[in-house]
Amino acid sequence: MKTSWRSASLLASAAALLALTTACGQDGGSATGSQNVGATAAPGDVGDIGTGAGDGLGTGAGGAQKPASSPEPAGKLSVSTNAEVGELVTDGAGHTLYRFDADTAEPPKTTCENDCATAWPPVAADDALAGEGVDKALLGEVARADGTKQLTIGGWPAYRYAKDTSPGDVKGQGVGGKWYALAPDGKKAQAAESAALSTRDDPKLGEIVVDENGMTVYRFMKDEAWPKPVSACTGACLEKWPVVAPVEPNDTEGVVKEDLMTFTRPDGAEQQTVDCWPIYTFAGDKKAGDTNGQGVGGTWYAVSPDGKPVGAPKK
Repeated sequence: MKTSWRSASLLASAAALLALTTACGQDGGSATGSQNVGATAAPGDVGDIGTGAGDGLGTGAGGAQKPASSPEPAGKLSVSTNAEVGELVTDGAGHTLYRFDADTAEPPKTTCENDCATAWPPVAADDALAGEGVDKALLGEVARADGTKQLTIGGWPAYRYAKDTSPGDVKGQGVGGKWYALAPDGKKAQAAESAALSTRDDPKLGEIVVDENGMTVYRFMKDEAWPKPVSACTGACLEKWPVVAPVEPNDTEGVVKEDLMTFTRPDGAEQQTVDCWPIYTFAGDKKAGDTNGQGVGGTWYAVSPDGKPVGAPKK
């Protein structure tokens, strides 16, 4: 009996030990797997990588995460123009491609892994095609740590930004002072500086003068130009019609340079003229291209490149 009791006791202990060992093994395996996801990203290294739960970029509580370093197809690349960023490369779906200052182009090297690559998904090199405006010779690839191939443009590894949810978005521009849209030559996309005064073709008014921000320039019909410029817009008038500050003649494009001069207002401020006529912008124009000041009071009109008022009634 004693032997049988002892055997039964040993069997029960072994069974309990086996059950405990199996449970620990399962728990240990789960813990090991969770530690491998995004464990090496250092906060602040990549700028706005979004590691918090529920932000859609990090691991998040209870959510499965796609392997961060798995590149997504590029498709047919093309060149798009953004008013603030300039010319940039987009993928086949119209999403902006970016470069990371911590990477290198000579030789190509990618440093964005784990959580960083979740916020900034790498672009796969496999199916990338050079569309209009993209030089095929500048397209290449770089091997990532997991062996996948990432697209490079001008040597720079290409990424998307997870917060760019719609084609044409450029929310990643300048993030952390390290991320920038890719120009077609692989450099950072940057809009060309506009001339202080230039012209644009308005669909209703024709060719008119605009300032460096693309805001429409106007003339006041009560002003004088000869024998010297005189502004009749003073006091409260200037709150609605700010004067255009002096510009260098060489910093103009499309504007007739003859009699492109400045004059001193009674308050001592300097104001620009075109063909000796004082020029202004309109506070009611909220964005580039607006012409809300056209015809106001029958005395304010957009300016043609030679200084004449566009659409003003002939005397």
